[in-house]
Amino acid sequence: MILYPAIDLKDGQCVRLLRGEMEAATVFNDDPAAQARAFQDAGCEWIHLVDLNGAFAGEPVNGAAVEAILSAIDVPAQLGGGIRDMATIEGWIEKGLSRVILGTVAVENPDLVREAARAFPGKVAVGIDARNGRVATKGWAEETGVMVTDLAKSFEDAGVAAIIYTDINRDGAMQGPNVEATADLARAVSIPVIASGGVSSMDDLIALRDCGVALNGAISGRALYDGAIDLKKALAAL
Repeated sequence: MILYPAIDLKDGQCVRLLRGEMEAATVFNDDPAAQARAFQDAGCEWIHLVDLNGAFAGEPVNGAAVEAILSAIDVPAQLGGGIRDMATIEGWIEKGLSRVILGTVAVENPDLVREAARAFPGKVAVGIDARNGRVATKGWAEETGVMVTDLAKSFEDAGVAAIIYTDINRDGAMQGPNVEATADLARAVSIPVIASGGVSSMDDLIALRDCGVALNGAISGRALYDGAIDLKKALAAL
């Protein structure tokens, strides 16, 4: 199971939000590239990036910070937030991004997900963010009537590299991930599932590791910055 350290970008800085609220942002580092390098140097195999402003704007906003990160690291990185058309997908992959994460468009324009997954095999993931089992879009600002499992299953034959599943109510709240819902999703689809939201302790990571179904990985942010999870011990445990 891969540990994906999260770098959430807001106004060019590395922040964490509480339950997706932009007003509830804590700045952890004003040099995201240095933060990414530190994660790489500690032994992380992947870096997870989110353009928070972009998720709300519907287009890339923290592009300069992402490019600086890509220049600073040798390990692969994945990015979500504001990626809603083919030109943006192509642009990021050309700039060295290993995987784009499509969230809002997965609901609003699923054909784009399929087209991108065909054009860039292994480089397209679907981000499914949910409150109470229903998908939320546009930086979690809009809730839909779409059920998580239904959306995930609709991409079974699309060649999607991974599904990143976030329980919004757990995100940044340090209350633990929704292990049961994540495991249920992983059982329901053959696409690799990455857990996100609320991963705040070694116990959480081990619960995900031992949930009874093989997960591709887990994303953690605040707990790594706060020191609630010891990165070296976590990497060893996974």
